[in-house]
Amino acid sequence: MKITAIKPYIARVGARNQLVVKVETDCAIYGWGESGLSYREKAVASAIDHYAQFLLGRDPMRSGALWQEMYRSQYFEGGRVLTAAIAALDIAFHDITGKALGVPVYQLLGGKQRDLVPAFATTSAEPSAAMVEQTVLLKEAGWNCVRFIAAGQENVDHFEPRESIAVTAEWVTKARREVGHGMTLGVEYHHRLSVAEAASFCQKMPQGTIDFIEEAIRDETPSAYDALRKMTDVPFAIGEEFSSKWRFLPYVERDIMQFSRIDICNVGGFTEAMKVAGWCEAHYIDLMRITHSGQSAPPLRFILRPPLQISPGWSAGRARPNNIGDSTMRPYSQARSRWMALSTSCLIGRALVLTWTRDNWRRCRSNTANRPIYGVQMDRSPTGSLVIGRFTRAANG
Repeated sequence: MKITAIKPYIARVGARNQLVVKVETDCAIYGWGESGLSYREKAVASAIDHYAQFLLGRDPMRSGALWQEMYRSQYFEGGRVLTAAIAALDIAFHDITGKALGVPVYQLLGGKQRDLVPAFATTSAEPSAAMVEQTVLLKEAGWNCVRFIAAGQENVDHFEPRESIAVTAEWVTKARREVGHGMTLGVEYHHRLSVAEAASFCQKMPQGTIDFIEEAIRDETPSAYDALRKMTDVPFAIGEEFSSKWRFLPYVERDIMQFSRIDICNVGGFTEAMKVAGWCEAHYIDLMRITHSGQSAPPLRFILRPPLQISPGWSAGRARPNNIGDSTMRPYSQARSRWMALSTSCLIGRALVLTWTRDNWRRCRSNTANRPIYGVQMDRSPTGSLVIGRFTRAANG
């Protein structure tokens, strides 16, 4: 089998751009891959075009060797643009291999070790009474892990950290009182705080209020997280921007992170992500997998960790209950709300979709007895071997 064409495509999907790549072969089998470097799609597409110059005519089933050649064959190795391009191509190579062998990709990675994958939901409301209300509704719907987005992050003009941490700490504390300690709660800050601000935020809440804080500060300087650790005992969820195993190295080896926010579409595809995941397992670091765009990669924690070894989980995906969903998609009533089922099909796009729209929320408020079911929508598209978890933004969202 030989690669005959590599075609990157950039499209607007919901509120953001998305880059996917199609790799064609001389055996009438093609694979799809995805880049996760949002808002730099043209740079990634150019890198893919560069790699295509020496990938044409090569065997796509030699994904490990091709990964090494793409990463190491130039004097200036790595970087987020290049590894995002490598990720898209590596995912496509695995897609082709799965199709050629007639198996889902997880069979290439050791087979599935569980049938359901735990997921978390993300509230859409700013920290407020509405956020607390959404949290209570999520608990009633069966969710046991919820993530909050800190106040002020939707402001397109400026972000004022001190104002944000005061408001967020107040309402997150109220949410904890409402739902008790049976739920796992976390806060996403998109690395907008300084060390002092992040410490102040954690210290404004009673101990045990949140179970993790995600991307509290920027990650270029691991010692900054070392300093923050001395000021708080809240577990850190870090890593969605990391572009290789080497970026993960200090955070894993120094036990800085407790949850690895590995993005398979940024880190370098399946080939690199599996290495990072195994490394995290050796340090007892849980995976909190993410992909930023089309959610195309199957949850790594599902593949790597046996059910009896898993701690209370929130690894597979995220849903913003107020604006995620598609009116054409129906809830999959046989699935439990906080779980995703991994398809045994080798068809691409047998999608995992959490459906929850504004209308759903209105029905919840007016009639909790008939609240719609959180579920997993199984959707098919013509061919393929990847299991795609696709989160679709509703038109009214």
